[in-house]
Amino acid sequence: MVRLAFTAGTLEIRGTDSSLFSQGCIWDERSGCFRAPASAYADIIRHLVKARIPYSDEARKYDPLDLGRRDTKSPRPFQSEALEAWVNEKGRGVVVLPTGSGKTHLAVMAMASKKRQTLVVAPTLDLVRQWYDVLKDAFGLPVGIIGGGDYGVEGLTVTTYDSAYIHMENLGNRFGMVVFDECHHLPTQSYALAAKSCLAPFRLGLSATPERNDGRHEDLDELIGPTVYRKDIIELSGRYLANYEVKRVNIELTEEELTAYREARGVYRDFLVQNGIRMSEPDAWGRFIMLSARSEAGHRAMRAYRRQRALAFAAPSKLSYLERLLFEHRADRVLVFTQDNATAYKISKRFLVPVITHQTRVPERSEILGGLRSGVYQCVVTSKVLNEGVDVPEANVAVIISGSGSVREHVQRLGRILRKKQNEAPAVLYEIVAGGTAETYTSQRRREHSAYR
Repeated sequence: MVRLAFTAGTLEIRGTDSSLFSQGCIWDERSGCFRAPASAYADIIRHLVKARIPYSDEARKYDPLDLGRRDTKSPRPFQSEALEAWVNEKGRGVVVLPTGSGKTHLAVMAMASKKRQTLVVAPTLDLVRQWYDVLKDAFGLPVGIIGGGDYGVEGLTVTTYDSAYIHMENLGNRFGMVVFDECHHLPTQSYALAAKSCLAPFRLGLSATPERNDGRHEDLDELIGPTVYRKDIIELSGRYLANYEVKRVNIELTEEELTAYREARGVYRDFLVQNGIRMSEPDAWGRFIMLSARSEAGHRAMRAYRRQRALAFAAPSKLSYLERLLFEHRADRVLVFTQDNATAYKISKRFLVPVITHQTRVPERSEILGGLRSGVYQCVVTSKVLNEGVDVPEANVAVIISGSGSVREHVQRLGRILRKKQNEAPAVLYEIVAGGTAETYTSQRRREHSAYR
């Protein structure tokens, strides 16, 4: 008889021969058994059943869970279609839906359909708290939290990717289903190990933009399953998401600003050329940092790099245009996005609006978002922490002062203002670009998505 056991994120398989090699099993000389990643559990069980090989399952430590939904909210047609596609793929796969379209509700539907003890993995503590509230309201059961100083395991548990990596070798056999929220984070070496160390047969990945610049989104097929369903913003806007407009505004820097920008960028670019650094190469940024610390010329290059960024990101001409937009949209709820904290704090101080960065403590962050919901605040400025996942349903105007060339980041920022509201005017996203600077090319790169065509 074949015996299965779970040990430190792996499956130990005893009493078998090489017939399981196709399921990723290898011989472990030290333990005298075959070993496979815990994630191979479902395939191994199916192989044993199909081959009518008797087995003893000592690996699985999860049970069915009575998940009766308390809410009576009817699913949208595309949510039902997504659930059906996921179920047809044996409960494994990635669903791609825009921000605001109800990915969380879809996950609740999937949990209710499989009725297994479930672990939800999210990238931030803000999202962990959001999932905690959703699951408690949806099922009326205790919900565990792992992360941020908490360690409580229940039939329904929410954790961060970091905590999943740390604890999965002990938790990996306690859940029959795992949900990876914002699953584009998963294909890194450490987070992928967490997925492989979990034996959950049912796996659901959620993302609005799963593609990664490094191409490792292809690893999601192995870690979660194939993409089983996809709808993009342009397909859902109007009926299920707010109609929206995207306005790209080119701001001409003053002669003085442009001269200062070109001088600083010249110093920075000359240093790159002299040291054979091509910023398109994967390790280029690390090389620049290392070499810039070794000489006075390097120090000058780093100062010049920061100077040209500051001029492009927060030139007085840009902030003057922002002032005009804030006045024009004084009756709306506005989110202002920046690439860096310094610009966010500068805008906060100039316009007397609250700011949220990674340095903002949780109680203050909650108070600011609560103020935006209630109307106490009409505008909030943020660097990156509101890019992803956090609900800001009242916002209907976004202003991008600066950002990276990431398509994902740009789509996520648009998604923050697309939640459907009653009797609403179209949401508006403004992208303010400093003309004659590298921002022009950055803007072109991040707009390579159907939402901006």
